[in-house]
Amino acid sequence: MVELRQQVAKETLPTKHGIPFSEHIMMEELPAHFRAPSHLPAYDGTTDPAEHIYKFGNAARLHRYTDGIKYRVFFTTLTNSAQQWFDQLPAGSVRSFAEFSSLFQHQFSNSKKYQKSIISLFGVKQEDNKTLKAYVQHFNTTILEVPIAH
Repeated sequence: MVELRQQVAKETLPTKHGIPFSEHIMMEELPAHFRAPSHLPAYDGTTDPAEHIYKFGNAARLHRYTDGIKYRVFFTTLTNSAQQWFDQLPAGSVRSFAEFSSLFQHQFSNSKKYQKSIISLFGVKQEDNKTLKAYVQHFNTTILEVPIAH
């Protein structure tokens, strides 16, 4: 993993075809009936990368994607800085989806959404110009982001 990160850091130009997947991934044939789903959310690098991987994984399981199809569909969800990062990966450097997922989450870790703790509820205050109803809605939204202690 460290070796791959160093290789990515050295590479400054896009790959020949912009595809960093290893040859065995690109050799997998798409099924004749294959259509890329239109409901997959785009990822631009500004939201939680783990959440994007999770949502994509759900779609991949629903459509019964093989690993080869997973790779090829996933990169179509990337836009803006996420697409630019992907294009900078060295040709043939991606060998497994787990490895790619780890690299992806590390690259965009600054956008990771952290779970709130119960202590964060103490920070929810009713602003002077807000109604009690607005405060309760804000509190309820915040409490949904706190994991339930068992």
